[in-house]
Amino acid sequence: MKLQLALDRLSKEQCFLLVRETLPYIDWIEIGTGVIKEYGMDIVREMKLRYPGIVLVADMKTCDAGKFEARQAFAAGADIVTVMAFSHNKTIQDALSVAAEYKAQIMIDMLQVEGFEPIEELADLGAKLFAMHIGKDGQAIGEQVGFQLELQRFEHLELKFALAGGITANSITTLKGKPDVLIVGSAITASDNPREAAKEIRNLMKGKE
Repeated sequence: MKLQLALDRLSKEQCFLLVRETLPYIDWIEIGTGVIKEYGMDIVREMKLRYPGIVLVADMKTCDAGKFEARQAFAAGADIVTVMAFSHNKTIQDALSVAAEYKAQIMIDMLQVEGFEPIEELADLGAKLFAMHIGKDGQAIGEQVGFQLELQRFEHLELKFALAGGITANSITTLKGKPDVLIVGSAITASDNPREAAKEIRNLMKGKE
């Protein structure tokens, strides 16, 4: 199981400070949508330059112009780019095609898309990595990640899943199924001690493996 640190609603300086503090405990770095909108591809380039050996996720949340936006992020150094599940099939296929050129990956964000049938349809297009995601606004009204991953993994062993949406140290032990990637943001980034928070989450994840 990988730990993806989600950096969003932060300044550029805060992003680099948080990565430096938590680096021993994280596997993937996510440049969040809000950060990308604020700083553009420059922060993706700089993060990859500083940490070339770690997987870098550009949370583009692409929903159109898949070829252009995927190429934009991969050229800047991203290893994974997010595309929304509700996008047109051509958007997803184009993004997957560009990812193949770069020997990189597309993560399909399932925000506001429910059920296994859409996953099966997207898998038929070539998608292999999915983020089961409850957004910040959904979290604000009490929605929680509660996906039954065991069944889907049993049916499609080639697919990989990430969980995102208000994941905390307290919730890790109650997760159903074993996701391939756990995406954690404010539980680490808003902590008084991000390094210790990341360490605690990493240790709890080991208990799930």
